[in-house]
Amino acid sequence: MSALDQIIAEVGRGEIAFPTHADVAFRVRLALDNPDLHLGQVAQLVLAEPLLAARVVALANSVAFNRWGQHVADVQSAVTRLGIRFVRTLATAVVMRQMTGGLHAPDSRALSERLWEHTAHVAALAHVLARRFVRPLADVALFAGMVHEVGGFFLISRTELHPDLFAADSILSPEDDRLIGQAVLKALAVPQEVVEAVEMLWEPGSGSFPPVDLSDVLSLAHRLTPILSPLHSPDAEDVAGDVQAAPLLAEILEKSGEEMESLISALHY
Repeated sequence: MSALDQIIAEVGRGEIAFPTHADVAFRVRLALDNPDLHLGQVAQLVLAEPLLAARVVALANSVAFNRWGQHVADVQSAVTRLGIRFVRTLATAVVMRQMTGGLHAPDSRALSERLWEHTAHVAALAHVLARRFVRPLADVALFAGMVHEVGGFFLISRTELHPDLFAADSILSPEDDRLIGQAVLKALAVPQEVVEAVEMLWEPGSGSFPPVDLSDVLSLAHRLTPILSPLHSPDAEDVAGDVQAAPLLAEILEKSGEEMESLISALHY
């Protein structure tokens, strides 16, 4: 049995174990699901994870959330500006980042960095596109972009135990991606609407233009990003090549360039 087959068998039995250094971030992420939390309690939870605290302040000061140039320096002010939903998004991102934070092998670290760069770019694109086409879903779209490769990060975190995991071929089959991704999304208590949007990425030819729902937005962002995932084959369909879609998309991306850069900078750390 290959290393990948062994891991797939484990997740099929519900055996999802996150690396020790991700435990604190994981506990904070689950605690943030409490619907009765007020902003002060959220700020206290965020402070328990220094990396999360730094990301919350950084994103609150990004162009996307600081259009008036009024910088904040404390976590509670940053949480107030972002809102609890966005803080949950960042907490999930930190868990993903911490999954591979303890890797020692240079190849594994490089693979993680490339996947994180792809993830941050897709998340920023999803947020910008949702603001243009389905504005109420902008926050959720950012979150969906951040978690759409969570199964890949989980696999990379296992390379310490399975050094040969990506030795032969780093490309995951859609079915393997689905099995692992669904199991890790469930372990992270990701909302069902986001899970369904991520699942649509595993369906060939999914998504339509102009986007009308979360699945469409995520699919469009995934196809538009120039930063490809190192774990998957490129999408066969190029929506930007559509003669009707291309001019509008080019205009949206040009007008949103500064916002895109600020989001990517805050997320890609």
